[in-house]
Amino acid sequence: MPYIKNERRQYLATDGSWPGVAGELNYLITKLCKDYYEFHGPSYQAINDCLGALEGAKLEFYRRIAVPYENDKCQTNGDCY
Repeated sequence: MPYIKNERRQYLATDGSWPGVAGELNYLITKLCKDYYEFHGPSYQAINDCLGALEGAKLEFYRRIAVPYENDKCQTNGDCY
């Protein structure tokens, strides 16, 4: 759970500051999903929308960022299999 200090939460919310650590990134993602859920009201659809968007973003990030990075490192350092 993204338990960061209140002053840091306020700074991220008002300044549009970039997250400096993983906990702050988690906080901003969680806040975005929570705000979406509250805007649309409590429903299975709103929950499913958030979970689907998170899963899709995760998979796309993996495909576009993590896989090329890992392939490059495999070429650079050699395969371990």
